[in-house]
Amino acid sequence: MLNKKSSYKIVFFIMFLLCGSFAFSQNNKQKQLESRRQELRREIQKINELRAENKSKERSQISLIEDFNYKINVLSNLIKVTNQQANLLTRTINSNQKKITALRGELKELKQDYAAMIIKSYKSKNKQSRIMFLLSSDDFKQAYKRLQYIKQYSDHQKQQGETIKAKTLELQDTNKDLQDQKEDKKRLIAENKEIQKSLESERKQHQVLMRSIKQNLSRYTAQIKQKQREANRIDREIDRIIKAAIARSNKKAGKVASSKGFALTAEEKVLASNFIANKGKLPWPVERGVVRLGYGTQRHPIDKSLTIKSHGVRIATQKDAKVRAVFNGEVSEILKMKNVNPIVMIRHGNYLTIYKNLSNVFVKKGDKVTTKQEIGKVFTNPSNGETILSFTISKGTSTENPASWIYKM
Repeated sequence: MLNKKSSYKIVFFIMFLLCGSFAFSQNNKQKQLESRRQELRREIQKINELRAENKSKERSQISLIEDFNYKINVLSNLIKVTNQQANLLTRTINSNQKKITALRGELKELKQDYAAMIIKSYKSKNKQSRIMFLLSSDDFKQAYKRLQYIKQYSDHQKQQGETIKAKTLELQDTNKDLQDQKEDKKRLIAENKEIQKSLESERKQHQVLMRSIKQNLSRYTAQIKQKQREANRIDREIDRIIKAAIARSNKKAGKVASSKGFALTAEEKVLASNFIANKGKLPWPVERGVVRLGYGTQRHPIDKSLTIKSHGVRIATQKDAKVRAVFNGEVSEILKMKNVNPIVMIRHGNYLTIYKNLSNVFVKKGDKVTTKQEIGKVFTNPSNGETILSFTISKGTSTENPASWIYKM
C-alpha cells in the first residue's frame, strides 16, 4: 500500500497536470477575448471619429437613429466581452489560489523531509562513522551496496535541496501572476463602469430622439418606404444585368442560356477558387469604415412594423474615401441609372462584388483589377455630410452576407 507521503505526491502531481491544462486553455481564451475587446474599442473610436466629422451637418433623424442603434450595439457587445474577461480572470485567480495552497503544502512536506535528512546526516557526518559502516559489511558485495547507498543518499539530499529551491521560485511566480491577474480584473471592472456610463448616455439620447420621431411617425414611415422602393428598383436592375451576363457566358460556351450560373473558363475557375479560398480574409472595400446596416431582412429601428431587406451592407466612411476592389477580377459593368449614383460591378469567376453610391469611377468595363486597387470614390451627401458605401457580394444572382467574407466585418 502507498504511504501518506506518496499518496500526497500523487494527488499533487495530478492536480499540477490539471491546473496546467486549465491554465493553458484559460490563457488562450483570455487572448481571444482581449483581441475581440480591442476590435470593439477600435470600432467605437471609428464611430466617434465619423460622428465628429459630420457634427456640423444637419443629419436626418433616420440617419441619427441608425447611428445610435449601431453604437449601442457595439457598446453592449464590449460590455459583454469585458464581463467575460473578468469572469475568466476570476476562475483563473481561484485556480492559482488553489495551486498556491497545494504548493505551500508540498513545500512544507519537502522541507520536513529535508530537515530529517540533515539531522540524520549530521549524526553520521564524520568519516570514521562512514568507514566503520563500510568495514562492518559481511562481504564485498554488501560493502559495495553500502557505498552506493551513501552516494545515492548524498545525491538525493542535493536533489531535495534543488527541488525546494525550484518549488519556492514557482510559488513566487504564481503569487506574482495572481497579483497581476487581480490588477487586470480591477482595471477591467473600472473600464466596464465607464462603458456602461457611455451606454446609458447613448440610450437616453436615443430615447429623446425616438420621442421626437414618434410625434410625426407617418412622415418618417413614408420616407422609409420610399428608400426601400428605391433600393428594390436598383436591386432589380442589378439582378437583370447579372442574369443577362450569365446568359451571354452560357451562350458563348454553348450551354443552355437559362442556366442560373456562369459558364466558366479554366482561368475563371481558378479565380473563383482563389476567391473562395480567401473567404473571411478579404479586405474592406474602404480603408476606414463602420457597418451602419447589416445584411438580411430586419425590422426597421424607427417603425418596427416595417422590415428592411438588405442584400448587402451599408458602410459609413469619411469624406473623399476611396473605394477598393476586395479581390482580383474584371469590371463587368459600370451601372448608371436615373437619380442613382454610379455602381461598379466586378466579377471574380462566378462571384460578383458590387459597389454602390460612388461619386467618381476610376475604371471602365472590361478592366482587370487587383486586390485593393482603387476603383472610385464614395459619394458624400452635401446636405448631411454622410459618406455611405453600399456593398454586396453575390454568387450568380444569389447574394451572400459580406460579413462572412470580409476580414473582421
